[in-house]
Amino acid sequence: YEANASEAAALATRFDLPGIQRLSGSLRVRRPGNGPLIRVEGEVHAEVTQVCVVTLEEVASRIEESFVQLYTTAPQPEDSEVFVSPDDEDTPEPLTGNSLDLGEVLAEQLALALDPHPRAPGAALSQVSFGTPDGPDEAGARQSPFAALKDLKTPGSSG
Repeated sequence: YEANASEAAALATRFDLPGIQRLSGSLRVRRPGNGPLIRVEGEVHAEVTQVCVVTLEEVASRIEESFVQLYTTAPQPEDSEVFVSPDDEDTPEPLTGNSLDLGEVLAEQLALALDPHPRAPGAALSQVSFGTPDGPDEAGARQSPFAALKDLKTPGSSG
């Protein structure tokens, strides 16, 4: 599967990205033993543009991820509890209806693979000056956010 330009633009808007230059994937769907379980194995390949969390510059990212996603067609009681074991495979997602949107599966896997805190090369929080709530101090230096708290303590108060 390969996303066309309009699909990529719609996903970029949905995921609040400046752009998705390329999105493709290969998927294999299996239903072991004709039971209620559906196993989707695949790979997602993408070239996306994200925004650096430090500098707010656009950052190019390449994504190459393999995944396995399980679905079940078995009815799920609304008030049932789900027990998850770290040793077991992922808990199957309930499938509503009688079809599986593989484009949506690929889009969800892209969203999971995105770097939640992208940074431009060399960007570090030490480059950012926070100053005081009203701006930098007189010397233009960065102050601790707790420095303003010491001024709030009034003489004679306990604390």
